[in-house]
Amino acid sequence: MSQSYNRGLVEDFGRWREFTAGMWAWILHKFSGWVLIGYLFTHIAVLSTAIPGANGATAMLNGEQVNVYTATIQGLEMLTVVRIMEVGLLAVAVFHILNGVRLLFVDLGVGLEAQDKSFYASLVVTGAIVLASIPTFLEGAF
Repeated sequence: MSQSYNRGLVEDFGRWREFTAGMWAWILHKFSGWVLIGYLFTHIAVLSTAIPGANGATAMLNGEQVNVYTATIQGLEMLTVVRIMEVGLLAVAVFHILNGVRLLFVDLGVGLEAQDKSFYASLVVTGAIVLASIPTFLEGAF
């Protein structure tokens, strides 16, 4: 006969303190995956506005005539908020890749006893890569 467990109320918002590293890894991996899917569709929508550029259409940007695609990209790159969002995109993508590699090794049976440490290592490496990339992304933004 199956056993039932009292898992608490869904409304018990204090339960997040009980989460282990594995649960946080699962939550962050799912969240980062959904963010990347959302970015994919947003990226396609924004670039589809530049389709007339394929036919040689031009637009005015800073007083000069440029291709519509080039104008779209340069116009977005001038916005500081877009540059900050690119840093966030980098963080999400790097974490998702590193955690995916970590999960691949776990599925292959490598490092089963050090899953928590490898999750924390993926967070640290993600942070280091993002911090090292911030000057490049925000150059000339402020």
